Amino acid sequence: MPTTEVLLVEHIHNLGAEGDVVKVRPGYARNFLLPKNKAVPLNMANKKRLDALKVARAARETDELQKSQEIASKLKETKVAVAVKTGAGGKLFGSVTVNHILEKLQECGFVFDKKHVTSFSPIKQLGKTSVKLSLHKDVEAEVEVEVVSENPIEQSE
Repeated sequence: MPTTEVLLVEHIHNLGAEGDVVKVRPGYARNFLLPKNKAVPLNMANKKRLDALKVARAARETDELQKSQEIASKLKETKVAVAVKTGAGGKLFGSVTVNHILEKLQECGFVFDKKHVTSFSPIKQLGKTSVKLSLHKDVEAEVEVEVVSENPIEQSE
């Protein structure tokens, strides 16, 4: 398959960061990357821009890392309580999913996507558990989640 080399001007998920020279299909370059100014064709004039783009990339990456570390330190202090309906003996109706936890974190002022939550399985019992969040490729944080009953627990016979 024919490919075209382009110089990325900004970070594109699953393709590369600014300053990267990537090979893409000609249609992708012609119809998406070039018209939206996300990349420029690779030629001698644009190769001179490479150093400036790499400096901008380094600055962006250090800024993202610093912000991720700040958020991780705030998350260590955060505790989330999720109230669920329970039946006899404290048995949950359903389970606590990623969406429930993300909603509670949003109420606390943190906005995350499902892709930030790593290795999570739905919580099916009352109690405390920790949820790992990947904020950056080098930064992970844990949030303590407590699942509580919103109605009094009735003991089963």
